[in-house]
Amino acid sequence: MANHTGFSYAFTDLQQLSTDVLAYARKQGASACEVDVSEGFGQAVTVRCDAVDTIEYNRDKGVGVTVYAGQRKGYASTSDFSPQALRDTVDAALAIARFTAEDDCAGLADAALMARECPDLDLYHPWALDVEEAIALARRCEQAAFAADGRVSNSEGASVSTQQAHFVSANSHGFMGGYPTSRHYISASLIAGERDEMQRDDWYSTHRDARCLQAPEEIGRIAATRAVARLNSRRIKTGDYPVLFEAPLAAGLLASLVHAASGGALYRKSSFLLDQLGCRIMPEFVRVSERPLLPGGLASAAFDSDGVATRDSEVIVDGVLQRYFLSAYTARKLGLQTTANAGGSHNLIIAPGELDRAGLLQRMGRGLLLTEVLGHGINYVTGDYSRGAAGFWVENGEIAYPVEEITIAGNLRDMFAGIVAVGNDVEIRGSKQTGSILINRMTVAGA
Repeated sequence: MANHTGFSYAFTDLQQLSTDVLAYARKQGASACEVDVSEGFGQAVTVRCDAVDTIEYNRDKGVGVTVYAGQRKGYASTSDFSPQALRDTVDAALAIARFTAEDDCAGLADAALMARECPDLDLYHPWALDVEEAIALARRCEQAAFAADGRVSNSEGASVSTQQAHFVSANSHGFMGGYPTSRHYISASLIAGERDEMQRDDWYSTHRDARCLQAPEEIGRIAATRAVARLNSRRIKTGDYPVLFEAPLAAGLLASLVHAASGGALYRKSSFLLDQLGCRIMPEFVRVSERPLLPGGLASAAFDSDGVATRDSEVIVDGVLQRYFLSAYTARKLGLQTTANAGGSHNLIIAPGELDRAGLLQRMGRGLLLTEVLGHGINYVTGDYSRGAAGFWVENGEIAYPVEEITIAGNLRDMFAGIVAVGNDVEIRGSKQTGSILINRMTVAGA
């Protein structure tokens, strides 16, 4: 693979560094070794009230080395690519391994599971954007926001960011893989004011290919519209109501599923989904799939952090939990097989329903449309869920008025089981893809 514009090191350089580390670790007596070598760079600019607020450049590189001395494990890292620094890093990892306790689950994933191919997943689209062009885009975004509504009185900034990286992962099983990646975004955060009240909201677009980003003017307009819509917010009476999580927030529910079904939480017995494999945890119409090989996906990968080859699979079918999210280590702790999820999930997608957000509001009839949650009040041992929130009160399937200073509470087990519908209004912003999700009932604490 040829060197890519902007990188200081060719891909072959990263491969050679990996080979050198593995050879030295073997020479020093490591029974096994895995190494990750990476380099990345990018820039981000922020414009606030038409003035340049920040310009940031970043360039990073690093080598992470994990060695095994039998069942003992050590890890060390460095940002120095010199031969002596690499040797010192391996030596440090080996020294750590000698002082750690033996762990019968430690070690590389099985050699037979290693990825042998690294298909092009269309993850690299560099954006030749100089700083003046980035500032101009940010200004266009912010200016569109101010033009959208006279009540937009201030700005927390419009930002444009572009990032590129490439990496190589390798281990003693003969596995070596890697590829370049890119990720870009445009965002805006606006403040709307009326009389003595002020409200803020934001919007952003992210993609591996800058050509697929929303137009900066559209991002600014949406952010402004959302901020203005929150003016004249009220509190609502405490009670149990249906709650519609708009799509960007609904992705958080999928993140909670991944956390609760992850090997780390399960072997520590700190998850409400313990012993739920093969059990129905959501309604029959819900299907959740993992698609790691999706071209251009924000969480696509041909292999996980263990070097294990990824593959498409189903997580929930007919509401039934089909599998957990396991690395080689957590799988051994549970007596199961790795699911190639070392490092996290890959493009987790909940099958969309037939209704858009307006249709879901009609389906709900009366209840709360949730557009913001605050805090981290989730207990994964019990599933208890309690967070500060803001959004809109809905009557007769239509938004009646904005609400704030409320708390929503429930239990994830009940929330998952109480999913009424999933929308088709998908916003792809990360590793979780879903439309808005309607929950049958949650406790809303207000006035």
